[in-house]
Amino acid sequence: MPRLKDEAIQDKLTRKAVVLEHCPKRRKKEKRKKTKGFSAKQRREMRLFEVKPEQQKYELFLPLHELWKQYIRDLCNGLRPDAQPQMIQAKLLKADLHGAIVTVTKSKCPSYVGITGIILQEMKHIFKIITKGDKLKVIPKFNNVFSLEVDGFISHIYGSKFQLRASERSAKKFKAKGTIDL
Repeated sequence: MPRLKDEAIQDKLTRKAVVLEHCPKRRKKEKRKKTKGFSAKQRREMRLFEVKPEQQKYELFLPLHELWKQYIRDLCNGLRPDAQPQMIQAKLLKADLHGAIVTVTKSKCPSYVGITGIILQEMKHIFKIITKGDKLKVIPKFNNVFSLEVDGFISHIYGSKFQLRASERSAKKFKAKGTIDL
């Protein structure tokens, strides 16, 4: 403050805001470190997605199937008999299939036909299925036709048109095309 009388100083303080020379320093926002996931090589080495032989039991995955059926009922609003099959089919195409019981109905390889089981893992080109005989089968999607049954509604899935990851498939638009000869 300049050298003024006390009355002048008081007068200045009552009419004006006083700017101090030393303002506090702004705190820098701390950046959060993103947790880095494992690489594909590390996942393979750690065997994260492999099902151990002692866990390859059909009965262990029946609760997963019950959860899947509940998920599909919620997705399709109850699967009523008056529902349109095209609407249910479109929702099933985009649904997650982990836990669904599927059957290979047609295939270029005759040894795959008739295999039935619960889908444990779905990848871009294959399904890993556990059968009632407690066997883990790896079935390619290419050149196979799968059928799934939910509350009496049977849906056929053409594996050649279905070669996507589940996350990619949920965002894709499927076009209605003719059937495929196997």
